Amino acid sequence: MTTISSKCASTIQQEVVFPVSPSRIYEALTDATLFSEVMGGSPTETSTESSGTFSCFGGMVVGKNIELRPNKRIIQAWRIKDWEEGVYSLVKFELEEQGEGTRLTLSHTGFPEDQSEHLSKGWHINYWEPLKKFFA
Repeated sequence: MTTISSKCASTIQQEVVFPVSPSRIYEALTDATLFSEVMGGSPTETSTESSGTFSCFGGMVVGKNIELRPNKRIIQAWRIKDWEEGVYSLVKFELEEQGEGTRLTLSHTGFPEDQSEHLSKGWHINYWEPLKKFFA
């Protein structure tokens, strides 16, 4: 059984602007080959369908797609493999065209309360910095 953690102390909200179109950011987050390339070659498996599963960073992060709206929104049940079995958080990526670029708004909720600082830093180190470098 999959449950979203009820021990959530906070929500992570982050906004990042990238100098490429929403379609490029969407592709980088949902295409396994491109995600792996952006993230330095770590093994990645993804489904491009809602209700499909994904695994990234060599299986350290796994989950299930809840909603995929191409170039607009990605919502996932998301977990780190060493969390208590069956505990998932909710990750939402909202993509909005901003001039010639894209504003990505992340909302991450439902994670174990002791993970807030680690996850908040992790989004910057493992997602935003590699994406910015790749699309520079």
